[in-house]
Amino acid sequence: LALQEQAESGKTYSIGMDGELAAVLYGKTNGAVEVLAVNTLGVLYIVENGGTVQSMADLKGQTIVAAGKGSTPEYALRYLLTENGLNPDADVVVDWKSEHSECVAALASGAATVALLPQPFVTVAQSKMPDLRVALDLTEEWDKTQPENGSSLVTGVTVCRKEVLEQNPEAAEMFVKEHGESAEWVNANVTDAAELVAAAGIIEKAPIAAKAIPYCSIVCIDGEDMKTRLSGYLEALYEMDPSAVGGQMPDDGFYY
Repeated sequence: LALQEQAESGKTYSIGMDGELAAVLYGKTNGAVEVLAVNTLGVLYIVENGGTVQSMADLKGQTIVAAGKGSTPEYALRYLLTENGLNPDADVVVDWKSEHSECVAALASGAATVALLPQPFVTVAQSKMPDLRVALDLTEEWDKTQPENGSSLVTGVTVCRKEVLEQNPEAAEMFVKEHGESAEWVNANVTDAAELVAAAGIIEKAPIAAKAIPYCSIVCIDGEDMKTRLSGYLEALYEMDPSAVGGQMPDDGFYY
């Protein structure tokens, strides 16, 4: 909500946010923002202390601790449960926490055995609980449900105010170019990138960051590929719950 308020106020030129929140913002601002690029693909995983969960169907009757209610984690989980024949409101219990760190704490204490976590929290949790296993990769589960759609499980996008793009087209092109180069560098230089991650305080220890980066789906996808992946993702959410994307699908002006 704080990110949305900043973008709506005009105090921020460019910002990173969930794809569905960007669609909501587009509608609320009457098309005053555009998506420059997808910056993160799927980073969500079901983790378990145990070996019960081998498929989405195995989540029936389970209690899942999770954070991110009203955003990508909730929408992706609800969509995938529904697509796999489960009722998200009856067949599973989701214990919503305010922070992902609370989910890790619940796993560590034994209060929970199954959790929905994003990277890098999965790797952080596994560093504390060696027996914690990745039971399901939600990106893979998404791909199974959308074989011909062209969509992807999109976790993050970069949004910019349209007036800024119109006034600074060369800067916008440079930003996207350098964004792409940055993403490529991080994925190709994991050890060096991990040191920067630790220095920035994102993850305390560089070795843990180095283990997490390959699973963080850091990308820069723009142009038609971005539009195909993101629009398909938003369409899937819209069909499930129109309010997830602000009540209506964004038009072509949403995509830079």
